[in-house]
Amino acid sequence: MGRFVVRRILQAIPVLIGVTFLIFYLVFALKGDPIQALAGEKRADPNVAAMLREQYHLNDPKIVQYWHYITGVFTGDLGTTYTGRPISEIVSERFPVTLKLALTAFGIEAVLGITAGIFAALKRGKFVDNLVLISTLLLISIPVFVLGSVLQLELGVKLGITPVAGIDDGWPNSYILPAVVLASTSMAYIARLTRASMTESIRADYVRTAIAKGLPRRRVIGIHTLRNSLIPVVTFLGMDLGALMGGAIITERLFNLPGIGGQLAKSVYLRERPVVVGLVTLLVLIYLVANLVVDLLYAVLDPRIRYE
Repeated sequence: MGRFVVRRILQAIPVLIGVTFLIFYLVFALKGDPIQALAGEKRADPNVAAMLREQYHLNDPKIVQYWHYITGVFTGDLGTTYTGRPISEIVSERFPVTLKLALTAFGIEAVLGITAGIFAALKRGKFVDNLVLISTLLLISIPVFVLGSVLQLELGVKLGITPVAGIDDGWPNSYILPAVVLASTSMAYIARLTRASMTESIRADYVRTAIAKGLPRRRVIGIHTLRNSLIPVVTFLGMDLGALMGGAIITERLFNLPGIGGQLAKSVYLRERPVVVGLVTLLVLIYLVANLVVDLLYAVLDPRIRYE
């Protein structure tokens, strides 16, 4: 297991370098002068502009600029904005908000999605199964911003059950509604994936053998069926954790949450290229860690899987 973890970490290094280089090149290839953008409608002072371009290596080739950036990343430095503020400060302020939102949404989609999928598989072809299929199809069909706006109006404005926007009420009051909106689509996919995987496992020969031996139904479903059925679900959840962190852009803007997603959207609009690259790099690291955790969970769910 230890060798496998070390090997995966070493494999993640070229992936990190390749992805960050692509992001860096695309972001810094955008048209527009970021130094002039700092001055707004006024013309930037030529001497100050020249000094800032030299300070941030903007006159160097893209590969040289990337080298300065990636060497800083491996030392824990995500860079600074063109106003001199460390990006790590922005992350420390806004990352906890996005993390709370993403983990809350992750818990909602995992618990409700897997539970709905299990009941649908056990009651295949019956009312519960049809209800899960119809409701999940409905959730998949509704755009996130539409669902969020409707829930804000009905639950926040008309009924006053939850806050409409902001984080003034803290966790969980301010996070439940945006987390439900953020988790809605993934929850539907997880329910359908769990249902399909459970249905296939129930028909397997080893399950029939366990039933023939007289094992209790709870043990057959919980141990023999559910564990094997969760492998594709865990894979989806691992990939979705990173997607929740990045996909919070729309949700955070809609609910006015001061998180990573809102900052990322603002930085793209203001052409704050170092902030965009730094935040996306952080999301890439989350993806890589989530994939490693998923691979390790495979052996927990299926004892037949071993890592040499």
